Parts: sequence; C-alpha cells; structure tokens
Amino acid sequence: MFEGLRFKHWTTQAEDDGIVVLTLDRAGSSANALSREVLDELDRLVERLAIEAPRGVVIHSAKPSGFAVGADIREFVEYAQAGSVLENIENGQRIFENLARLPCPTVAAIHGACMGGGTELALACRLRIAADDDTTKIGLPEVMLGIHPGWGGSARLPRLIGAPDALPAMLTGKPFNARRARAVGLVDRLARPEALLTEAIQLARRPSSRPFALRAKAWATNTVLARAILAPMVRKQTAAKVRREHYPAPFALIDVWARGGAGIQQRLKLEAKSVAKLATTPTARNLIRIFFLQERLKGLGGGIEHGIRHVHVVGAGTMGGDIAAWSALKGFDVTLQDRELRFVEPALQRARSLFEKKLKAPAKVDAAVARLRADVEGHGVAQADLAIEAIFENADAKHALYATIEPQFTAEQILASNTSSIPLDELRQGLAAPQRFLGLHFFNPVAQMPLVEVVRHDALDPAIEKRALAFCKALGKLPVPVKGTPGFLVNRILMPYLMEAMRLYNEGVPGPVLDREAKKFGMPMGPIELADTVGLDVCASVGKELAPFLGLAIPAGLDEKLAANKRGKKDGEGLYVWKDGKPDKPEVDPDYVPPTDIQDRMILPMVNEAVACLAEAVVDDADLLDAGVIFGTGFAPFRGGPIQYLRTEGVVAIGERLARLEQKHGARFAKKEGWDNPALAMPPA
Repeated sequence: MFEGLRFKHWTTQAEDDGIVVLTLDRAGSSANALSREVLDELDRLVERLAIEAPRGVVIHSAKPSGFAVGADIREFVEYAQAGSVLENIENGQRIFENLARLPCPTVAAIHGACMGGGTELALACRLRIAADDDTTKIGLPEVMLGIHPGWGGSARLPRLIGAPDALPAMLTGKPFNARRARAVGLVDRLARPEALLTEAIQLARRPSSRPFALRAKAWATNTVLARAILAPMVRKQTAAKVRREHYPAPFALIDVWARGGAGIQQRLKLEAKSVAKLATTPTARNLIRIFFLQERLKGLGGGIEHGIRHVHVVGAGTMGGDIAAWSALKGFDVTLQDRELRFVEPALQRARSLFEKKLKAPAKVDAAVARLRADVEGHGVAQADLAIEAIFENADAKHALYATIEPQFTAEQILASNTSSIPLDELRQGLAAPQRFLGLHFFNPVAQMPLVEVVRHDALDPAIEKRALAFCKALGKLPVPVKGTPGFLVNRILMPYLMEAMRLYNEGVPGPVLDREAKKFGMPMGPIELADTVGLDVCASVGKELAPFLGLAIPAGLDEKLAANKRGKKDGEGLYVWKDGKPDKPEVDPDYVPPTDIQDRMILPMVNEAVACLAEAVVDDADLLDAGVIFGTGFAPFRGGPIQYLRTEGVVAIGERLARLEQKHGARFAKKEGWDNPALAMPPA
C-alpha cells in the first residue's frame, strides 16, 4: 500500500484483512511532539489512505512515554516570531480534517501522555481506545501557554463529550485519566496496557456505536440556545478566577465556542484566527517562556543517579511531616523523628490523607503508609542515605542536632537542612563533612508547591549537589540551585513585599484592599491572606532573620498577634478571622479611597531585591531567578517573573517609579546594587 514512500517518524503495517496500523515514533526524541515534519509525513499518509481505502486505520505510538505530548513548542515560537502562526495552524487543521474525513473507521490507541495536539490528533479519529492505567492522561492544556486548542480541539471536544465536560477541561488544562475519559465519552473503550494495540485493531474491525445518552448530551449542550445560556455563566465563573486582561485565552476560547455553529469548517476558522491572535500577546510569550524555564528546571536533575533509597526526616511539624509524607508517596522509605510520638502522630495522619487523595487504590495507600514510619529514637539515621533536618529556625539547635546525626553516618550520606532563611555558611560550621551538607528548602504546602531551593555553600561537593537535584526530580519537584545567603532567593524577594504590605496595613489600608490590589497586579493570593496562610509566626521568624540583612524594620503588631495565639489560618485567626479554611474578610467602606501607589509600594521592592540577587549571583542567571520566584511565590506568571517584568516595563521607567517612592516614603525604596547589569536591558523573550 505504501510502496515507494519513506518516512522518518512514522512506520506503517498492513494487516491481512486490510487494517492499516500507523505508528508514530518521532526520530531523535523520547516523546512524540508534533513537529511540522511529523505532520507533513502524516499528510502524505492520509492522502494515500484516502486513495487506497483500507478497511480501517489505527494510530498509536511507539514511545513508552505516551501517545503524543502536543505541538512542538519551539516551532510554535518560531512561527510567532515569523508571523506565520495562522498559516501553520490552518495546515494542521487541514491534515486532521482530512484524517477525520477518511471513509473507513479510524482508531487512536492512547497510552501515557496524550496532550494538546496529541489529543487533537485522537479527536480527529472516529474512535479512541485508551490503556486502563494510571499513567494515561488525556488533555488540552494550551491555556497554560496563553493560547487555546488550535488543531480542532475546541471545535470537536464539546461536540464529542458535551460542553459541561469539555469547557472546564480546556479552560483549566486539567487532563482526564483513563476511567474519567471513558465515563464522559472521550474514549470509547479501555484496554489492558499490554493488549492496547490488539484491542485497537479489533475495534477498527468492528466499530462500536456511541451510546445514545452521550450523543444526546453532546447535541443538547451545543445548540444555539444552550450556547447562549451557558457562555455567560462560564465567562462569569472564569472571571472569578482570572482577569481577562491578564489571561485572555480562556475568554477567547469561550467566545470561539459560543460563536461556533454546526459546521466544522466555520468552527475551525474561528479557532485558528483566535489562536493566531493570542500568539501575539505578551501573556502567551511569557507563559511559553515559563514553559521552557520549567523544562530547564526539570532537566537540572536529569542524567544523574541520586542513590537515595531511605530518607530520614527530623522534625514532624508541618514542613518536616509533609516532606516525609511526600517522599513516601514518591516511593522512598522514610523514617520520621521528633521528641515524642505525640508530635509524630498528626504527621502520620496527614500523610494517610495525602496518600488516599493521591493514590486512591487501597493497596497503593497501604504500601505508602508502610513506607513511612515513626522513629522517635532516631534509629533510622544510621540506615538513611539522606537525612533532612526540619526543626525550628534556630542555628544553635540545628548545630546540636547535626552533632548527633553526623557520627552515625558511615559512608556517603547527605545531610540537608530545610531552613528557610539561615545562611548555609553559618550552619555548616563545625560539621565533619561540610562537603556533604546542603539546603533543601521546600515550600508550604509541600504537596502543592512545585519548587525546592537547593542551597549551596562554598564547601559543597558539586557531585552532592547533583545528587540532590536528582532527588528533587524523583520527588516530582522543580529544583533551583541558589546561593546560601540569608533568605536564599524566594524568601529574600518575598519578604520586602510582605513587610511593605504589613506597613500599609498598619497605616490603615484595609487588608481586603491590599489583597485586591495585589491580585489586580496578577498575584495568585493577596499579601495579607498569604501572611495568614503561611503563618504569622513563620513570617515573624523569617522577617527577624532577614530584616537586618535587607535593611528593613519588622512591622509593628506581629508580636501582639503571636502572644495571643493568633498565628493565622492554623489558629482560626490572624490578620483575618478564618472559617472553614477560608478568610472572612471584612467589608470595606465604599467611600474609602486607597493610596494610588499601593501596587508600586508592594511590587517594586520585589523587583529591586531581584536585581540585587542577580548582582550577587544568588542564582546563575536571570531566567533561573524568574523561574524560582514564579514557582516559589506564584509571582504573576503572565508577567514572566520580576526580571522579565522589569525588562517589559523598562529599566528607566521602573527606576523612576522607585525614585518617586524613595522621595515620598524613605530610603527602603532606594535602588540596590546591580541596576547597571546588562542582563536587565535585554529585550523581552
């Protein structure tokens, strides 16, 4: 059937009864990203299939990692720079539509990751079968890049599974697992992983029809009336989570769906024009840059064997207990030590809740529970490959603990501290093997925050740092290497923001106003709510450690709150009163007029400190700085990080705004060292 045709990324096989199997195996890559070259070959294949008219077609992947991870993002950036996004989107749409029009049954056999363009390729097939396995994930996460599906995803998915299931999936980027995909009708059948291809061929031979209930739901939720009713509701729900001016893609997606009629060509045309427009926005450019920064952080721990099997954690408080639980969740044997069992038991209870939420299957939950053991006496130190200290922030107490741990080490064990602010050069004093000591600074809540600061010092063995990076990768975290100066990177940049917000609060600016202004800038949570969430005790502890170094004063009022056991969310009261895990924010007088410089007073100290961190080589370069601050603090992702924000706004303009703040409010707004750094003048990526 395909004699004379040569393919670099696809192989073909014809069964005796006329079923053709197309296998995608992108050359030179561990995953199937849909490059222009991959699509051009598919175009030739589909053209020949239209002529040869086989009995059926099955498309599957030869990659163990999954079906296809989506479009080649690097090529997409090139298209955006060349102004050819629309042309290339329309090309992909044409190829997939030609596939959809083949007169024979077409089946996508899905395993592992099936994302973005990979899902759109599967949607262009008439039927889909998925491996019944935890690794199967099917999604359309383009909104995370500031765009939305462009190769038919928005045109086809709502008509396949119904708008109520399709729109949330595309608006959040959250993927379907195999069972959920089957339940909503995204896939027609599930198969054991080892039988996936065989079952897919059988499905192509004897296609199944979709249940009437699924077809009726899909039709009913996409009529003109349904779109007119649902679209305003979905816009309102989306606006409650993100602002249109910050993240235009979700709103553009809703508009495309609402305007799309019954004809596929009209829907594809709307989709293509919308994505091409979004590709030119600063939000898309910055979110795509963040995607590459995330990939860079993931790569830092690659290619190295961490050699860690047993982790011993000392300190069963919120941070230590959650680090231990997460390590056990990810397959490590963990012993958890504290002064008494009563301090460890709450951590074990939280761990079980985490395992039940993440693993679900009772056998997997029980296995994770078995990997995490209470160890009041600390016997696990001698068997551990990595010991993590997560006690309170006191250098003397940490030194005393290290003096009991180090003598139990027998070989190449690593000692790490979860300190959030104490300089590593101070903590390493007195160690017998400082070369095997470093910081592993996790963020709260451990299960949600992706970043870990891998904290260096001058005596650290580079091989130990690499093992630590690999360990973070094994935990599914994003590691960023940082210099062991006070506050490292994230807390050093975050503290000026929180302290200035507290100062404004003490000046009489209502907490809800401060939170609202921060969210207007693009922060995921306002500073007053954040302080309560982190804990006023933690803020005070880190603030006292950093204030002299940063040249700042601790805002008044914190000590009184702490003395009254009003530490924030965990006590039910702090700066706000908390009910059912949410802040009960007081009403603001409608006649209240806030100061006009609130945003600059909160945000520009972060930018100023970021410049100083770059000048002092706290991180290796500006990209790592932006990545660390975004993944560690949630700094407005669509702005690309503090350095990217500075570049976008302009070094001179930001400098002038700081100068006005300094003149009005004092020397804490004076520009720090490093504003002449050439890296700041680079054009936005």
